[in-house]
Amino acid sequence: MPAAPRDPEYGNGPAGEPLTPPVLLASLLADRELGLRHLAGPAAAGVHGVHASEMPDPSPYLLGGELLLTAGAGPAEDPDGYVARLAGAGAAALGFGVAPVHEEVPAALAEACARHGLPLLEVPPRTPFSAVARAVGRLTAEARTRELRRTTEAQQALAAAAARPEPVPAVLARLAASLGGSVALWPGGRTAGPELPAPAREALSALLARVGREGGPATATDRAGGHHLAAYALAGRAALGTATPARAPGDHTVASVAAVLLTLLTAERPAGAEAAALTRLLLDGDPAAALTAGPWYAVHARGGGDPQALAASLGTVLLDPHEGGVRLLTDREPGVQPGWRLGVSAPAAPDALAAADAQAGRALQRAEAARTPLARHADAGFAGLVGRAEARAHAEALLGPLSPALRETLRAWLAHHGSWDRTAAALGIHRNTVRQRVARCAVLLERDPDDPDVRMELWFALRQE
Repeated sequence: MPAAPRDPEYGNGPAGEPLTPPVLLASLLADRELGLRHLAGPAAAGVHGVHASEMPDPSPYLLGGELLLTAGAGPAEDPDGYVARLAGAGAAALGFGVAPVHEEVPAALAEACARHGLPLLEVPPRTPFSAVARAVGRLTAEARTRELRRTTEAQQALAAAAARPEPVPAVLARLAASLGGSVALWPGGRTAGPELPAPAREALSALLARVGREGGPATATDRAGGHHLAAYALAGRAALGTATPARAPGDHTVASVAAVLLTLLTAERPAGAEAAALTRLLLDGDPAAALTAGPWYAVHARGGGDPQALAASLGTVLLDPHEGGVRLLTDREPGVQPGWRLGVSAPAAPDALAAADAQAGRALQRAEAARTPLARHADAGFAGLVGRAEARAHAEALLGPLSPALRETLRAWLAHHGSWDRTAAALGIHRNTVRQRVARCAVLLERDPDDPDVRMELWFALRQE
C-alpha cells in the first residue's frame, strides 16, 4: 500500500497517528477548580504543554506552545524584554502565580503582554502550578481521544464510500464532510463541498497543478482566502486538493487515506482484490489479515519510466513512488522490466513485509553496483543482512594487514573455539607457533581476539573470502 505522504506543515505523530490537538485556553479558564483569570493579551490560544520557570530568560528551554508559569521572579527586572522573549519563542501564554512574591500581577507585565500579544493569566494562591499542569494533561488526553475517534470514523466512512456504485464522487463527498470543507480532483474539475472564494480557489488550482506535474512534490500546502489548502499527488499526474476554514491535526491522515483510495479507484485497470485488501486494512487495521496469504514480493526500482506502467507490468497497484525511485508490492514473481533496475525480495508472508522491504532495498543496491537489470535477495543468514558486496569490502578492509598464513591460522583458531592444541593439530604446526601467529594478528589488527564481539566480527570477515 502506498505510504501516507507526510504533511509538510502539520506533520504526523508516532506510528502515523495525528499530532495531539492543543488545549484551548478557554477550557482552562472554564475550569472553576483552577480559578484562572484572563488579564491581558488575546483570550484565545492553544496550549501544548506546561513549563514552570523563575529564570530571567526561559525562552531557550521552550519548544513552542507552552503555558509558562512563574511566581514573578523571572520578569521582575525587565517585564517587556521578558515577554518579548517568550513571544519570540512561541509560548502560548503566561501564567502568573499571585503570592508569595507578589500580591497582585504587576501592571507593567500586563501592559507588556498586551503589547506583544501574549495571553496573561492570573493563577490564584490556592492553585498549585502542578494542578494547572495536571489539568492540561487531562484535557490533552481527552482532545487526543476525540481526534483519534474522529479520524478512525472518517477512515471507515471513506472505505465504505469507496464500495458504492459511483465510488469517486462518493469518496469526494465523504472527504468534504469529514474535513468540514471543500475538495477537488484534478484534472477533471470534480468537486465536493461549499464553493470557495476566488482567492482560495485560484490558490488551490495552483497547488494541484504543482503536485500533478511530472517531478512535482507529493504534497503541498498554502493559505489563501481564509482557508487552509493542501494538495496530494495521485497516480497518472492527477491530484487531490482540500480547502478547510480550520485545520485539525487528523485532517492530513484522513486526506491521505482518501488519496490512496482515489489512486486505486482512478487507476487504469481495476484494483480487484488489492482494493478489497486495502478496504480490509482500513477497516480492520491488520495488514496480515488484509492481504492474501501470498507469497508477496517487495520490489525497489529506479528508472526513468512511468511508475504506474511499471506497476501494471508487475500486476499490482500497490506502489509508493518517491524521490529516489519506486517501492512496490506484488503477488507475482517479478521479471526484468525495460528501462528499470529492480531489487526483489524473497517470497514473504504478509506479516514479514517489513523484512522483505529491506531485502528489496539491498538487492537494488547490488543490481546498481553490478549494473544488472534485476537482482534478487538470495543471501541467507547473518551475511544477508548487509549484502555480499558490502560484506566482502568490509572483510578486505579489516583483514588487509594479515598475510595468507596469518589468516589461515586465525580462521582455524576461531573454528576450534580458541583451542591451541586442536588448532595446531589441524594445521600441522607447533602450538607455540599458533600462539605467536594469533598474537601477531592481535597486534596487526589492533583488536583483542579474546573479546567475543571481536571474534564474531573476525569470523564473519574470514567467511567472506
